[in-house]
Amino acid sequence: MNKLEKSWILYDVGNSAFILMVSTVIPIYFKNLASAAGIGGAASTAYWGYAASLSTILIAVLGPVLGSVGDMRGCKKPLFLGFLAVGAVGCLGLALPVGWLAFLGIFVVAKAGFSGSLIFYDAMLPDITEESRADQVSSHGYAWGYIGSCIPFVACLALILTAGKTGLGTAATTLSFFITALWWVLCTVPLLRRYRQVYAVERGARPVRDSLARLWHTLTHVRENKIIFSFLFAFFLYIDGVYTIIDMATSYGKDVGISDSDLLLALLLTQVVAFPCAILFARLTKRRKATELISISILGYLAIALFALQLDRAWEFWLLAVCVAVFQGGIQALSRSYFSRIVPRENANEFFGILDVFGKGAAFFGTLLMGVVTQIAGHSRYGVLGIAVLFAAGFFAFRYHIRTAEKAAGQA
Repeated sequence: MNKLEKSWILYDVGNSAFILMVSTVIPIYFKNLASAAGIGGAASTAYWGYAASLSTILIAVLGPVLGSVGDMRGCKKPLFLGFLAVGAVGCLGLALPVGWLAFLGIFVVAKAGFSGSLIFYDAMLPDITEESRADQVSSHGYAWGYIGSCIPFVACLALILTAGKTGLGTAATTLSFFITALWWVLCTVPLLRRYRQVYAVERGARPVRDSLARLWHTLTHVRENKIIFSFLFAFFLYIDGVYTIIDMATSYGKDVGISDSDLLLALLLTQVVAFPCAILFARLTKRRKATELISISILGYLAIALFALQLDRAWEFWLLAVCVAVFQGGIQALSRSYFSRIVPRENANEFFGILDVFGKGAAFFGTLLMGVVTQIAGHSRYGVLGIAVLFAAGFFAFRYHIRTAEKAAGQA
């Protein structure tokens, strides 16, 4: 890896610390706030799902427009920095002593900043490495993100688990938000220093109007490119389940009676196990096609969702965490690098913005689906069944995409 590739990977290390908090400490902290305000378990899970959905749909709406603007020369880095600032400041804001509803509002802002930064970060991949190395670099990003994020998380976890003995109380959790935000920003500095936009659309006399015109043309003609469109449809289905599991696993574990300490430690184990598994997927791309590995990962997630339907004991949650770790990095990293190869490099931001619509739209649909079903049925177990159906549909849609791509390659 050269210095630029390492700097790009380091941002995964920084932002993964925030997403690890979103998957562990933040929902537990919110559910405790809600419980203190008289909001029951199933109801608080539903509200958490609604908040996660709102943060994703905000970026899904803004993503393509901002992505198209980011394709213009000199625009990608400033937009990336802007969303990073929103996310980091939002993370700091979570430490404010507010009620459960205001806490959810701050969370929406922080999560939107995080998600927005990823549009431009992912689109940097064609700029920072060669096409032949995209799978390896992308997978290493997720791998080092998993293991690197454990450093601030372990410090935060130590503060929280010893809060009773040290007298910190809730101050330990609020301090962990400061640690996470600082880590996130510091890990971004090398990328901001070294990154230069290589592939870009030259600015015209009316840059905003030109970018919107390009976006409109892409959106109205994307269905004509069957390879890209079939992938986006399949991605929408299978990544729905992946993001929903990330966002809702801790809340679901609370509902089925898993203790806070078991939840935190099991999800820490997920990060540790995910590191070598993501590296393994990177090496497997030298022997197997990325499409084959993505297909295997989708089937793995389908089995995980079905297993989660009967989960009611701590050891089962630990096993579930390990199984998720095996596939989580691979399916996200290979989807990112595979998409970067099938779209025009000079319009990478625009297409990654569209990918974000499908990805964040999926996350919106998945968390909303789970929230609504949970509130209606009275238990989050029923919401998981819908996620399993989406994984099954995503697998068949992705196999259709593979056949479409192979047919197009044969005709060429």
